[in-house]
Amino acid sequence: MTAGTLAALCIFAAACTKVSTGPAGQTSGRHSWTRAGELRIAIQAPPNTLNPLLASNTTESMMTRLTNDVLVSVDASGRQEVPVLAAEVPTLENGGISRDGLTITYKLRHNVVWHDGVPFSSKDVKFTWTAIMNPRNNVISRTGYELVRSVDTPDPFTVVFHMKQRFSPAVNTLFGESDSPYTIVPEHLLARYPNINSVSYNTNPVGTGPFKLKTWARGDHLEYEPNPRYFLGVPKLQRIIVKIVPDENTSLNQLRTHETDFQYQASPQEYPQVKTLPNLRVVLNQMNQIERLQLNNARFPLTDVHLRQAMAYAIDKERLVNELTFGSAVAADQDLPPFMWAHAQNITRYPYDPPRARTILRADGWTPGPDGVLQKAGHRLSLEIVYNTSNATRRRGVVLVQAMLRQVGIETQVKSYIASLLFAPYGMGGILQTGKFDVSFAGWVAGIDPDNSSEFMCSARPPNGNNTDFYCSAAMDAAQKQALENFDIPTRKRAYDTIEALLTSQEVEIPLWWPRQIEPVNPDFMGFTPNPVTESWNSYQWAI
Repeated sequence: MTAGTLAALCIFAAACTKVSTGPAGQTSGRHSWTRAGELRIAIQAPPNTLNPLLASNTTESMMTRLTNDVLVSVDASGRQEVPVLAAEVPTLENGGISRDGLTITYKLRHNVVWHDGVPFSSKDVKFTWTAIMNPRNNVISRTGYELVRSVDTPDPFTVVFHMKQRFSPAVNTLFGESDSPYTIVPEHLLARYPNINSVSYNTNPVGTGPFKLKTWARGDHLEYEPNPRYFLGVPKLQRIIVKIVPDENTSLNQLRTHETDFQYQASPQEYPQVKTLPNLRVVLNQMNQIERLQLNNARFPLTDVHLRQAMAYAIDKERLVNELTFGSAVAADQDLPPFMWAHAQNITRYPYDPPRARTILRADGWTPGPDGVLQKAGHRLSLEIVYNTSNATRRRGVVLVQAMLRQVGIETQVKSYIASLLFAPYGMGGILQTGKFDVSFAGWVAGIDPDNSSEFMCSARPPNGNNTDFYCSAAMDAAQKQALENFDIPTRKRAYDTIEALLTSQEVEIPLWWPRQIEPVNPDFMGFTPNPVTESWNSYQWAI
């Protein structure tokens, strides 16, 4: 990695703050309710899988990082890349990245074994890349991995990626902290299968990570135990219980009564209460994250850019932020947050302006019907908005958005799905991945690099990526190519200026706000320092 790229990570991380509110915890001893050595985590949606390659949401990714490892992570500040399974981070300076940018060489650690005692080796890395690229496997994204021409394993502790083209986010994408952070899986257990979609590994993973799955009581909880041979040191926790608590009010009550120690990714609706609860610490983690209205650009009538622009003018973002996030977020005008070096200034903005929305729609040929709903050429302007049932913020938000669009003549119906169906991969019939929606009220959590090619390039439309706006533009592809093939920050910055200008002028989706991730924890929970991508990147250091 070039010095310029490392500098960019520092810029990225400088504003990636960890803010704590509430009591800071005790300097000695524990509260009476704390179970020494046992961490109780509450999650909303049960995982579909514990196979890291099939994970399709942040909850599954957080859990797979307990059992499996990446090659390279980043620390809590985001300033420093951290070698995990890699012995060192490949750079141009140490020769890990070739001068032409087409060869990336990883030196691997020598003291790593899988949970079953089999030594970890370069064959596992190569197999994992092969599994991601296997078209029969229901992985949610191959972005970056499809740019690898081949993988060599000259010895058990060296793996060489030969790239088809220069790819500046490579180290942070290939088994790093990307927007789809894949970990390494064992070749000796999975290579025998034509696909990994329904294998027993998906419910009983064997990894190199700090914890081992002990039990999975479906619909209730999962229990993890420490891996005594973990190569970075024996974990400090003796037990992790991941409790499935679908209702946020129940999660809040369990925080009050100290039945849980960590509510994973609390919604903004809870923020006014959790920040005032005694004996609780709230960590606010700024991430490359966006809450948005996704618009299905391939589905009539949202194929019309004027309609998409009118919808943007009809949305009162400040009201949504005030009523839905309670000060934990900032109204957004693009997908890249302001603390990132790639955040753009010269973009199209859509201030709240319902009269302007009506003018655009009228000029576009839409006229009010008898009940005030717009129509054109016999088509009623009626759209379906989807969201995940378990998210209380979105449940309230869709009602507000529905009213805002109705005031400019756009009718909407709201349909909710369980998260495991809404966000499922293409091969599992996921609503977003298969394009069975008009508008989606959902969020996106990206990686440490500003690379958003997996969301907006033509080649990233499902099942090959996360372009669930189903947008395709030659100009966008060209700008993404410039961003991805140059390692110097000034060139990449110009490319992202173009990318963000295209996204906003075409109003491919409607950005609503930039969240800070809300993580309420027991003040006795020590070592909890989430990085800008993953909460559990350093779980072996957690203690309570």
